[in-house]
Amino acid sequence: MSVDPVVEIGFGNERSNTRKLNTGEFLVKWGLISIAVSYLGLVLFFPVLNVVYVAFAKGIEPALEVFKNQDFFSAAQLTLLVAVVSIPLNTVFGLCAAWVIARNRFRGRTLLISIIDLPFSISPVVAGLMIVLLYGKNGWFGPFLEQINLQIVFAIPGVVLASTFVTMPFVAREVIPILEEVGTSEEESARTLGANDWQIFSRITVPNIRWGLLYGVLLTNARAMGEFGAVSVVSGSLAGKTQTLPLFIEEAYKNYQSQEAFTASLILGLLALVTLVLKEILERFGHTSQIKV
Repeated sequence: MSVDPVVEIGFGNERSNTRKLNTGEFLVKWGLISIAVSYLGLVLFFPVLNVVYVAFAKGIEPALEVFKNQDFFSAAQLTLLVAVVSIPLNTVFGLCAAWVIARNRFRGRTLLISIIDLPFSISPVVAGLMIVLLYGKNGWFGPFLEQINLQIVFAIPGVVLASTFVTMPFVAREVIPILEEVGTSEEESARTLGANDWQIFSRITVPNIRWGLLYGVLLTNARAMGEFGAVSVVSGSLAGKTQTLPLFIEEAYKNYQSQEAFTASLILGLLALVTLVLKEILERFGHTSQIKV
C-alpha cells in the first residue's frame, strides 16, 4: 500500500517544527536560568563568600578578636535593643492601621495609606534629617526637650525613633491585603453568635493573618537591625554609646580594621539568618498544627 507523499511531507514538517520548538524552549529555559543564577551570584553569593573569606582569612583566632572589642558589644546590644523596641511598636501600629484601612471606607483613606508608605518613598538620610530638624537642639521641639532634660538626637532615643520610622510600613502593608482578601463574613458570623470584639480578633482575625503578620514582623526585624542611613544621621555614630552594628562596621572598615569589619558583618548576617530559620520553623509548626486539627 503506497503512502501519499503529501502526507509524508506534512508529517516531516510537523516533526521538524516540533524539534525546533523543543530546541527553542530548551535554549530559552536554560538561558533564563543562567541569567538568574549569574545575577544571584553577582549580588548575593559572591559577596557573602567574600565576607566569609575575609573574616577568616587569617584564621579563626584573629576573627574572634572582635569579641574582645567593647565597642562591638555595645553596638550589638544597641542593635538588639532597637529591634526589641521597634518591633512591638510597629506591630501594634500595623495591626491597628491595617484593621482601620481594610475594614472601613472613609474620606482620606488613600492619603492615610500614602502616609504609611512614606518611609518607602523617601531616603533614610532624609528621614534622619527630619528627626534632627524636629528634635535637635535647634529644632522645633528642641527648647522643650531641653527644659525637661530629654535628649533625642545623638542619643539612644533618636536611634530607636529613626529605626521605628523606617520600619513602620512593613506589618501594615503585609496585613492589609490579607484582611481585604479574607473579608468580614467569618467575623460577622462570630458576632452574630455572641462573640465580643476581643474574641473575634484573637480567634478569627489573628489566625487568618498570622503568616502575613509574621512575615511583616520578620521584615521589620531585618530592617531595624540593618538600618544605616537614618541612624547614622541622628546618632552621631558615638562609639560605645549610639553606634549600632552597621555603624560599627563602617567605622572599622574606614579605620582599616578589615577583619573586624567583615567579622561583624558576618555576625549581622547570621542574625538575619536566624530570623529566617525561625520563620521556617514557625511555618512548619503552624502547618503541622493545621493538619492535626
